[in-house]
Amino acid sequence: MSKLLLTVFFFSLVSVSFAQTKPVVKPTAKPTAKPAVKAIAPVAAKPAIVLKTAADSMSYAIGVLDANFFKTQGLDSINSTALALGFSNQMSGQTLFSTEQADQIVRAAMQTMARVKIQPFIQQCNSFLADNAKKPGIVQTPSGLQYEVIKEGAGAKPVATDTVSVHYEGFLLDGTKFDSSRDRGEPTSFPLNRVIRGWTEGVQLMSIGSTYKFYVPYQLAYGEQGSPPTIPGGALLIFTVELIDIIK
Repeated sequence: MSKLLLTVFFFSLVSVSFAQTKPVVKPTAKPTAKPAVKAIAPVAAKPAIVLKTAADSMSYAIGVLDANFFKTQGLDSINSTALALGFSNQMSGQTLFSTEQADQIVRAAMQTMARVKIQPFIQQCNSFLADNAKKPGIVQTPSGLQYEVIKEGAGAKPVATDTVSVHYEGFLLDGTKFDSSRDRGEPTSFPLNRVIRGWTEGVQLMSIGSTYKFYVPYQLAYGEQGSPPTIPGGALLIFTVELIDIIK
């Protein structure tokens, strides 16, 4: 009996031991599902302004006209928020600047922009005159006016208070012709003291029957402001002038 119990006990131990040494099977991990990527809706473009009334159209037109004017003066960027605020404040009668102060600010800014815009013309003018002065036959006066004699006449010379009759052609430095009495088919008459300084000085050097070529620096022509749209500020002007007669 005792042997039987020992035998049963022995097999029980073996069974337990065998059960404990079985390899543990790990459960298969389920694949993690990737989160769905949400489609990004395109940003809707802001609708263009709708001009519903005559006042709307006028307001927009004022903006177009003002912008066009200042753009032609060299303005290429602006704070539209400050612009709208200034307009609104002026309409309501409460502004940061008086109209006189605003005018001074705008004028100063436009003068600065104009100087920047004309610098290439001024540099071209100065460079050309420096080289031209070295050429044979070119005469330079104390004022900076340069000229050459194409044909010398033998008649009288005018004074500043005289009215003269001339044929002439005017050119920019790049060869653009901006005026010509010959193209119009008849001479031009004018008082010498009513034209640009370069003409007033230069034509007084001529005798009736002469033809001169003048190189007029911008200071003796239309200055920094020019004569838009034909003559830019700071431009050197070249004239071929024939003095036909002096009209007393």
